[in-house]
Amino acid sequence: MLNILKRFELNMEHTYPIETIRHSLAHVMASAIKHLYGDGVQFGIGPVIENGFYYDFDFENAGNAKLSSQDFPKIEAKMREIIAQKLDFVRSELSITDAIARFETAKQSYKSELLKDLQTRGTTKIVSKEEQTTLGESVESVSLYQTGNFHDLCQGPHVANTSDLSPYFKLMSVAGAYWRGNEKNPMMQRIYAVAFETKEALEKYLYILEEAQKRDHRKLGQELDLFIFSDLVGAGLPLWTPKGTQIRSLLDEFVWSIRQKYGYLRVEIPHIAKKDLYETSGHWDKFKEELFRMKTREGHEFALKPMNCPHHTQIYARKTWSYRDLPQRYANTTMIYRDEQTGELHGLSRVRAITQDDSHLFCRRSHVQDEIRACWNIVEEFYTVFGFSLQPRLSLHDPEKAENYLGAHEEWLEAEQILRDIAKEKKMVPVEAVGEAAFYGPKLDFLAKDSLGREWQVATIQLDFNMPGRFHLVCINEKGEQETVQMLHVAIMGAIERFLAILIEHLSGAFPLWLAPVQIQVIPVSDKHNAHCLGLAQELQKQGLRAEVDTASESVGKKIRNAEKMKIPYMLVAGDKEVESQNLIIRKRGEKETFELSKSLFIERVQDEIQKKVL
Repeated sequence: MLNILKRFELNMEHTYPIETIRHSLAHVMASAIKHLYGDGVQFGIGPVIENGFYYDFDFENAGNAKLSSQDFPKIEAKMREIIAQKLDFVRSELSITDAIARFETAKQSYKSELLKDLQTRGTTKIVSKEEQTTLGESVESVSLYQTGNFHDLCQGPHVANTSDLSPYFKLMSVAGAYWRGNEKNPMMQRIYAVAFETKEALEKYLYILEEAQKRDHRKLGQELDLFIFSDLVGAGLPLWTPKGTQIRSLLDEFVWSIRQKYGYLRVEIPHIAKKDLYETSGHWDKFKEELFRMKTREGHEFALKPMNCPHHTQIYARKTWSYRDLPQRYANTTMIYRDEQTGELHGLSRVRAITQDDSHLFCRRSHVQDEIRACWNIVEEFYTVFGFSLQPRLSLHDPEKAENYLGAHEEWLEAEQILRDIAKEKKMVPVEAVGEAAFYGPKLDFLAKDSLGREWQVATIQLDFNMPGRFHLVCINEKGEQETVQMLHVAIMGAIERFLAILIEHLSGAFPLWLAPVQIQVIPVSDKHNAHCLGLAQELQKQGLRAEVDTASESVGKKIRNAEKMKIPYMLVAGDKEVESQNLIIRKRGEKETFELSKSLFIERVQDEIQKKVL
């Protein structure tokens, strides 16, 4: 449930950082569980996460209790009771040997296991990030915190006293979690909670969460008949209905209409390639475990393409180019395939069949800045139509993990500075994310803020100074010499599936007129008006409008409710008066009042709204 929301930021002054408050509340929750369920409860870890915290529990020796949301009120009440006691968080330090003895005496096997691993291996690298937060870095000694009669292995920090804690917390859900993320280990029960510094912040978060659940693209996608998943086809492989396909096509055509203005050319490629292609590009070594692989009858190894760039290099390499022919800009909307783990799949947000509105530019070094500026313009033009505000993120390489990247450190610094300078020209200050670069070059990722204030990564512009060299992609320069070209990878929507998941939730399924699969619903008052309405719909269709007629033998009110439920932008109601006058009674989505227009004026109005892509 917590994964529904992205970053939820607070700009409040406080005595303690909110992370410290949340971490301390995790201990209070664990203390409450101990009070309620006894000393037999086994405790795992309880780290801070985005917007709150969680804690893992094993109740095997505590009556095998199975927690549910019905238990949350009593747990929350006990937490408030503990907070009201104004208990200190008391830190102590023990040698690892003494700490192991203490937790074994207390029959806390999970805690002693962590300590024994730390003692044996002499490093925290063998544990997860959350466990490192719990254990700290020292291998000589470890710290413990006591709150009342609850002791925990923890690095801290914590608030000084429970009276310093915010009362604005809420337990949200309980889920199964394997100890240390290993399915061979015992299954624990994990309680998730959120906590904020003010009542208003908590209420806002809960409101956004409720809205997010209403807008869940999986729910709306089914209700609006846009896409389905089939067990026979396989998880992570969406099937698109006629309405969903209509939206996909319109979005792709819109991106192409913008790209066309900047000199792009369409290309097409197959869905498979030989292993050799990805070995040359470097993808095989990096991603071979994520590929769908196959062998021919002759023993040749192929893979379903996990990306398009290696194919596009071969289109460029088909002939010798003069520097006068550059840039070459190729656009291609096509599917790629990645063997994602089943547990990581999530509606359209994480799938195995991914449709990319991909493009690759081959240019000289002197062209790079202008081409990136043009790509940025395309991104802005597209996302402005949907009311998204964009924040660029500069994804950089991690110099301390040079083995993860191709190319020299100096090349990386130069390429990263190019992207940084262009952002400065745009009067934007990008968030810098070390370690988030692609293995072949840095990139500008764009974060879109939706109508609920959530951030999503969308478009990307990637500067690649490695792949052209690996494929020997050159042009003939002014001196008649071969010159290695530069390459840009640019996706506007990124993955159409993921973008549609974001867009459905951003708009709550109410697509603007130009994008709505059905733009106009014609509603006969009774069966005797069906013929007139069918004729009207045909006239609208001849004008390029997507109109349908509801000929069901139901009341007008029911037909209007059905059209509203399907979020159709315009409804035209026709009875005896409308048949006689030839005027239209029009009801707009979300509005109770109707208005009257002539047929010609209505067509003019909606065509203008479509042409301007009114949101």
